Amino acid sequence: MTNHIKQLNSLSQYKMQLTDLLDLCIKSGASLGFKTDVDKQQLTTYWEEINTQLQNRMFLGYFINNTLVGCVHYTRCQKQNGLHRAEIEKLLVHPQYQRLGIASALMHSIEREATKQSIELLVLDTQTGDKSEYFYQKIKYTKSGEIPHFVSDNNGVFFGTSYYFKILLPTSQINKTPCDVASLIT
Repeated sequence: MTNHIKQLNSLSQYKMQLTDLLDLCIKSGASLGFKTDVDKQQLTTYWEEINTQLQNRMFLGYFINNTLVGCVHYTRCQKQNGLHRAEIEKLLVHPQYQRLGIASALMHSIEREATKQSIELLVLDTQTGDKSEYFYQKIKYTKSGEIPHFVSDNNGVFFGTSYYFKILLPTSQINKTPCDVASLIT
């Protein structure tokens, strides 16, 4: 079994795998911007739109034996005063392959790629109380707050959204001195 992470510069050949992956994650309870009754065509359209925006994104796929089982991407801020930051979007791992370290590997890889692009701040959001909150805290993301009543499910039940960030080491400090990024925050 061969496992590898690959940067995807086009999603065209992976569109159906990404659609199925997103659909499975949504149906397993992940809050990913869609309700569980979403039509697969809407998910395919989502990936087609993302594919047209890859010039402002870093997109990584996790493959096992050439099958896409996970992905993550970020969108770099386009504001002149925000070029140092990016927003993590759609960290997905096929339910059958969860809890095997794939999400951690994807996040560590995207953080390395961000640092190479002089991105020093990553931000993300997730449903408050979801298992993903524990995951992000475990990989050293800091919760900055939450907004209640932010998203709803198929039954009209509302949930809050929590916001997280991580300050990355500037490229100039990588491999020079081991330190905890939290110590850089003053």
